[in-house]
Amino acid sequence: MSGWSATDIPDQHGRTAVVTGANTGIGYVTARELARAGAHVVLACRSELRGTAALERLTSEVPGAEAEFAPLDLGDLASVRAFAEARQDHPLDLLVNNAGVMALPYGRTADGFETQFGVNHLGHFALTGLLLPALLAASAPRVVSVSSGLHALANIDIADLNSEKKYGRWVAYGRSKTANLLFVHELARQARAANASLVVAAAHPGYAATELQARSAQMEGRKGMERFFEVGNRFFGQPAASGALPTLRAATAPDVRPDDFYGPRVAMWRGAPVKSWRASWTVNDAAGERLWAASEQLTGVDFKALGR
Repeated sequence: MSGWSATDIPDQHGRTAVVTGANTGIGYVTARELARAGAHVVLACRSELRGTAALERLTSEVPGAEAEFAPLDLGDLASVRAFAEARQDHPLDLLVNNAGVMALPYGRTADGFETQFGVNHLGHFALTGLLLPALLAASAPRVVSVSSGLHALANIDIADLNSEKKYGRWVAYGRSKTANLLFVHELARQARAANASLVVAAAHPGYAATELQARSAQMEGRKGMERFFEVGNRFFGQPAASGALPTLRAATAPDVRPDDFYGPRVAMWRGAPVKSWRASWTVNDAAGERLWAASEQLTGVDFKALGR
């Protein structure tokens, strides 16, 4: 039994989807397969050059695809607000919070947040909140956030969300991926309390061979580490097309329930997408509420559309 695959994606005609970080890796595959199933897909990417190149590639691979590029820098809340404002007049059926950075040297976003926490969590938190009215205007809206099995590296530190006391690149990455899951948990809880039809779920790709692993080594000129990740990708990683399947299942399968978390079947590493293990701290209501309150304060974005 092979399990769930891209051929199981239900018909997406008439639905509009936004995929962040859709220019490469699992984000690109997610956008391409949604378009192949009939969705109108917005490729939301930081780089216009890479975003338009991805759009050209997608439309060549899926003739007749309904797709467009739109600039979005999750490390700049002004960019997030501009992107969302341009999409308030039409219902949005699906938001895939896919873009992310991993294990970068310490840095700050345009708004002064530690880069991994700022891009991976706060940027997507703000984007979801600002797009919420458009999502709730759709008949069966869904939000999917892409986390990682490496969320197990660390719980969040609510007293040091920006890692100002001590910075470890992998700990900070784990915390940002835990934040993704706590965000999904809390948003799903709030949607239920508001009797909203919104389905909020999460996914992780296992070990998918993409550009993400080697990017920090490239930034720092660490050739040995870059080569290490390249070899790891070649021999141990599954293709991006396989890594995207948990996201696609969470985004489209009719049996997905609020706060579900999908990942690869085999040791959370590779294989067909199934419901995945997650650390107990990612389903802690009190932690979700504390992170939510801090995120609202840091971004200035609220979720009033849910009646909060």
